Amino acid sequence: QVQLVESGGGLVQAGGSLRLSCAASIRTFSSYAMGWFRQAPGKEREFVATITWSGGSTYYADHVKGRFTISRDNAKNTVYLQMNSLKPEETAVYYCAAGRVAIAHMTGYNYWGQGTQVTVSS
Repeated sequence: QVQLVESGGGLVQAGGSLRLSCAASIRTFSSYAMGWFRQAPGKEREFVATITWSGGSTYYADHVKGRFTISRDNAKNTVYLQMNSLKPEETAVYYCAAGRVAIAHMTGYNYWGQGTQVTVSS
């Protein structure tokens, strides 16, 4: 049984910040790479950020570098996405995912949460 539950989404004005959380019910959470993806209506799901199982390495999509930070707390089975300086075009459902490797596309991930809505107003 694997379950990922995102939280922390909501409505924020352009330039504002949100921190998303993903609580994982995975027995060996620390052995999984974790990622964040997002999907806007009518658009394909796109990579945002990923972190290795140890937390030692992180990777970001170019358009979020310097503004977003992914982190994890293995003791709490939780991964976070701190989002700063949000832009209206980043309105989307944000999903967390768990997989075997920290890569920038969906094929690396086996388990997905339901997503949390982030709406950035202008």
